[in-house]
Amino acid sequence: MATRAKRRRVAGPVRGSDPDPDLDPVAGFLSWCPQVGLELIPKVTVSRQGTVAGYGMVARESVQPGELLFAVPRAALLSQHTCSIGGLLERERGALQSQSGWVPLLLALLHELQTPASLWSPYFALWPELGRLEHPMFWPEEERRQLLQGTGVPEAVEKDLANIRSEYYSIVLPFMEAHPDLFSPRVRSLDLYRQLVALVMAYSFQEPLEEEDDEKEPNSPLMVPAADILNHLANHNANLEYSPNCLRMVATQPIPKGHEIFNTYGQMANWQLIHMYGFAEPYPDNTDDTADIQMVTVREAALQGTKVEAERLLLLERWDFLCKLEMVGEEGAFVIGREEVLTEEELTTTLKVLCMSAEEFREFKDQDGWGDNKREEDSLTIKNIPKLKASWRQLLRDSVLLTLQTYATDLKSEQDLLSNKEVYTKLSWREQQALQVRFGQKMILNQLLELTS
Repeated sequence: MATRAKRRRVAGPVRGSDPDPDLDPVAGFLSWCPQVGLELIPKVTVSRQGTVAGYGMVARESVQPGELLFAVPRAALLSQHTCSIGGLLERERGALQSQSGWVPLLLALLHELQTPASLWSPYFALWPELGRLEHPMFWPEEERRQLLQGTGVPEAVEKDLANIRSEYYSIVLPFMEAHPDLFSPRVRSLDLYRQLVALVMAYSFQEPLEEEDDEKEPNSPLMVPAADILNHLANHNANLEYSPNCLRMVATQPIPKGHEIFNTYGQMANWQLIHMYGFAEPYPDNTDDTADIQMVTVREAALQGTKVEAERLLLLERWDFLCKLEMVGEEGAFVIGREEVLTEEELTTTLKVLCMSAEEFREFKDQDGWGDNKREEDSLTIKNIPKLKASWRQLLRDSVLLTLQTYATDLKSEQDLLSNKEVYTKLSWREQQALQVRFGQKMILNQLLELTS
């Protein structure tokens, strides 16, 4: 991943005793791995040298696709089930339910971090320093809003902070106070809990459900030693596989000697990467980048075109019908990628309904939204946008223009910053990452402007 060093040793006050500064945390971790059955092949190693972000994994010899890089036995995973208070967490499972579903794991981390003899102490030594995480939730609010206005990140962070605070005071703190022998006063801290939420957000893994289990609740997150050392790229060269006895990291591309091994955190836009992990990929590297057009922005753009009250009321009736069809919502967004519209059905239906004549809408409504055959020229692929009906293109264009107004800066000023290396390098880390997020979104939106002109 294109980011500065993110893995520093865990801050001393969190631990039961300060780690010896003369000990090499990498050497300690590599010595610990065979003790817990974690097997790294001789072709790879953990290192700070040759990586883009602090600790990473590097190929000591060439690796071929399909080769196993390492295997982590399930007993070495750190989860609510494997931690030393797993029995208590299971018995109290009902009282620990929350919106996030992360409370049991977070309590496990709070307990293990304060325990000097924890099985995972050598693993903790490779964690980033909790007080120096770069997630936007730790930025001053004014800086966050100034740098990320229009990207959707400030709103997501505000929701996170409210949920974290509520979860901590209503569930976590009462549980720790009920078990003072397991949680010392120094870990009963909202700040520490917030830091661990960010760490779980960035470093945990969630085992996918089997196809037949799609109706079940998602699996709880877990910490996977060695796997979370790998940095992220959209064009990654390794992938984590799950099996009954262990988790396996397998090469997906040839990896030459000396090259870093990258996992993927999933198909994530830059705004999601900075929100959850504290970094963004530089333009144009993130092929999964997207831009959002808020659904209510399309409604606002459509309302701008109404001239009399009767037209406004008819448009609002159409919007209500779209809500009934579950195509739109007050907090939803249409998601546009570089080469595809990820919410094609929702955006197509919305443009169609809002641009219908009154007679067409009556017929559409009588059929409850069914029975309307989709025409090829109405297909909302990126390449097909210039072929859309003029009214659709105009509404989409007006929506894009309104979206661009939510940013504090324009595309040209950001192009100038990115093209001037001397000026760019003088920006702070946060300014650089925020610029990459904004620029990537605006490039996608600008492409839509060109296609709808």
